[in-house]
Amino acid sequence: MAKTALITGVTGQDGSYLSEFLLEKGYQVHGTIRRSSVDFRERIAHLEDNPAFHLHYADLSDSLSIMQVIAKVRPDEIYNLAAQSHVQVSFDCPEYTAQVDATGVLRILEAVRQCGLADKCRIYQASTSELYGKVEQVPQNEETPFHPYSPYAVAKLYGFWIVREYREAYNMFCCSGILFNHESERRGETFVTRKITLAAARIAQGKQDKLYLGNLSSMRDWGYARDYVECMWLILQNEKPEDFVIATGEQHSVRDFATLAFRYAGIELRWEGEGADEKGIDVKTGKVLVEVSPDFYRPTDVVNLWGDPSKARRELGWNPQKTSFEQLVRLMVDSDMEKVAIERADEHIKRNLVEYLEKGIVK
Repeated sequence: MAKTALITGVTGQDGSYLSEFLLEKGYQVHGTIRRSSVDFRERIAHLEDNPAFHLHYADLSDSLSIMQVIAKVRPDEIYNLAAQSHVQVSFDCPEYTAQVDATGVLRILEAVRQCGLADKCRIYQASTSELYGKVEQVPQNEETPFHPYSPYAVAKLYGFWIVREYREAYNMFCCSGILFNHESERRGETFVTRKITLAAARIAQGKQDKLYLGNLSSMRDWGYARDYVECMWLILQNEKPEDFVIATGEQHSVRDFATLAFRYAGIELRWEGEGADEKGIDVKTGKVLVEVSPDFYRPTDVVNLWGDPSKARRELGWNPQKTSFEQLVRLMVDSDMEKVAIERADEHIKRNLVEYLEKGIVK
């Protein structure tokens, strides 16, 4: 019989890719969404006519809704991808971040146990490289000490340890994937990578003048989200429950990402100055296109994340280099170049329509 999977956070970047991946493998896929006056389903809209794809209303801050969905679906696998996942926002909303990213994990684990599924259901928890925070070892692996450096990371650390506690106390098959930064064309526009690629596309097409960023020297291990969901699945197919680092093993700066993104958009940048005074200048025109803004610096900033995926490669057979850094940036820029071009075309059509209406050409 086909397996049944429950995905929290199904409307997000990872949730949409994981849904596609599991549907291709013949799963019955159930996803949870929060009730809202605004529709956030654009990433999964193409899946909603699939008879094997089902949606339920639930919220990680509400234990009863989680219990009801798990009792109804009785999944073979749960992928907890729901979270308040923006590090900067966690400084502004620390209590909400803790409710969802920390206690929310406990609600899922306890619901599985109370529904009598502890021996049947395998649980994947989306953990984060932000656990390493004020880095004590480079690169970071499964044995590297944690030093969380934001309310988001502290909440996620609770999630990591409560998963391990339920694994050891109740012999449940629950695991954490310590995900390093993973991006895609579906990444939210407030995250730095998507902010860069969208700005590069808009600047290249005359729709934006300048891009403002925070610490250009921050180092990250960036991978492709579509590749990372395969590793999530592999973790739950493993013979025994274990935690794994999910990363590429390569490291690049924010500056590197911006340079490449603008290059793929047809603009070559040169960098001048240091720190908050550093600027990205269009080599061809001499115009300043990128500046540093103190508004985007965090109270405590993580500057050196670099994952070691050796264990996942060795024990799961996962390929962390399936999509290169250059390919990832190219995919995101190409997508945003197309998005901006469509927006420009729509604006042109609207202007013409307004003009025609004013002149009485059309009614």
